[in-house]
Amino acid sequence: MIRFENVTKTFVMEGRRKTIMEDVSMVFPSGASVGLLGRNGAGKTTLLQMIAGTMPATSGRITSTGSISWPVGFAGSFHAELSGAQNCRFIARIYGVDTDELIAFVEDFAGLGGHFHLPLKTYSSGMKSRLAFGASMGIAFDTYLVDEVTAVGDASFKARSDALFKQRMRNAGSVVVSHSMGQIRRLCDAVVVLENGHLRFYDDVEQGIRYHEQNMNRRA
Repeated sequence: MIRFENVTKTFVMEGRRKTIMEDVSMVFPSGASVGLLGRNGAGKTTLLQMIAGTMPATSGRITSTGSISWPVGFAGSFHAELSGAQNCRFIARIYGVDTDELIAFVEDFAGLGGHFHLPLKTYSSGMKSRLAFGASMGIAFDTYLVDEVTAVGDASFKARSDALFKQRMRNAGSVVVSHSMGQIRRLCDAVVVLENGHLRFYDDVEQGIRYHEQNMNRRA
């Protein structure tokens, strides 16, 4: 479970204040896969970072039960001089999981071949995303934060990513950001829409998608 209690998040950019969330109170239920929808710039990635604990709220508080992943597919914390395998070993030690098991899992899933043992600075952006997705999914979290990750790779990798995600969701929950309504329909069983600093929760995925698309059409 993830609970928002009177959460406000604002930024000051070029002397102007931008509000991402304003006095938001909401519960993301345990064990549910929740799609997070909103227009570009609405603050979806910021919301994920706040849930992950890497960005503080301006006011209010966010509490949770169970373990929460870093945003799946995010490679920003990887060390460029270390190989993919060495980065996985480092992550395994931080999260207290078996290092050899995580390395073997990621090497098999990411399909990077010999690049897995080369420095990360030699990777393309797609290779980094494949490595990050494998590392994230290789650890059993209670809640996974997903930000457009399965958009990377070819059709085969996307299919394997979807299948692995669904397998993890048998024993976990998630918050999924995606611009693909097809992906939201495949992966999620509820929807939250972020619009003008407020969150609206929908148990019915189709109803949530319709509300989001209405917002998009109005802005268009």
